[in-house]
Amino acid sequence: MRDKRRGFWGAIVEDWNAVRRNDPALPTGLRGKAEFALCYPGVHALWIYRLGHSLHGRGIPVIPRIISHLGRLLTGIEIHPGAVIGKGLFIDHGMGVVIGETAEIGDNVSLFHGVTLGGRGGEVGKRHPTVEDDVVIGAGTQVLGPIRLGKGARVGAGSVVLEDVPPGVTVTGEQARVRDGSGPLLRRIEELERRIDEMATLLGSSRGQEVA
Repeated sequence: MRDKRRGFWGAIVEDWNAVRRNDPALPTGLRGKAEFALCYPGVHALWIYRLGHSLHGRGIPVIPRIISHLGRLLTGIEIHPGAVIGKGLFIDHGMGVVIGETAEIGDNVSLFHGVTLGGRGGEVGKRHPTVEDDVVIGAGTQVLGPIRLGKGARVGAGSVVLEDVPPGVTVTGEQARVRDGSGPLLRRIEELERRIDEMATLLGSSRGQEVA
């Protein structure tokens, strides 16, 4: 996860690869390149963000925020110029996406429309999420606060995520819960839940015997 200084054309190639990899509706050949350049607001938002981010990194005041505001008016996508975004970000459809000032996004992440990477209000310093590589966040999802979505995590549409998500797992729901995945932490939690259930069963049985 890093803000790479790839150069203008290198970034364009990465944007093209991200769209081609994620959107089966993209035509091939010259038509596909024309649609990529003209018909993808998520791509346009990234181009505008990079201009503002470059100026923001040089300490230039006000102008980066104006550029960000113009980008929101043109695309419906708001990316703060202070956010740090890796390569290959794919913003599908895009309308209503918000990426906050201290958000960090890794490589090859996919965001659908209506996603917010926001704060909870009242925090100072780091107050927006960190999204590691290869994460997919479904439409209408709110990811709030200085939490971390681990590499390869999946977040179902319409979820509200307020806590860290381990790598490689899927979470869904208004108070997002782990639905599937792998890894030592998840297995330990499942084992602990199993033992608690066994202890509850044994305790219930012993009480029944005492009553009898």
